[in-house]
Amino acid sequence: MTPKSRKTALGAVAAAIVSAAGLYALFGGAVTGADPEDRELVALGEGVYRDNCRACHGADLEGQPGWRTRNADGTLKAPPHDETGHTWHHPDQMLFDYTKLGGQAVVGPDFKSAMPGFQGTLDDREVWAVLAFIKSRWPPPARERQRLIDERSR
Repeated sequence: MTPKSRKTALGAVAAAIVSAAGLYALFGGAVTGADPEDRELVALGEGVYRDNCRACHGADLEGQPGWRTRNADGTLKAPPHDETGHTWHHPDQMLFDYTKLGGQAVVGPDFKSAMPGFQGTLDDREVWAVLAFIKSRWPPPARERQRLIDERSR
């Protein structure tokens, strides 16, 4: 291969990689955070929440009545995800892991959790999206406090 043809081939490979990366990002590429300012991600998350979370956590993120009391099996009722709950007290990665893997897997065997894991039901983008949707509903002070908590956790 001549130097000129090698350069042409490398240029074509580079262009293909850039094109593939652009298409991946455009059509559901990897998301690594819950950005409440990302309108597309929040819109996706709203649908994911409606289809997978609303039944337990409420249409308005209000949680189940008496969410601080235990069920007969020792698990807690579904907490609110609005500013009245404690979701904003946790960093993004912990919220992601809790949603993806479930409460029992994240906290440990001595913790009784009714929160199922959504691994196999939701992909990572959908988990981040539902978290972005939830965060988008918090008032600015709660969102800012959670941002600082998230920042300190890294």
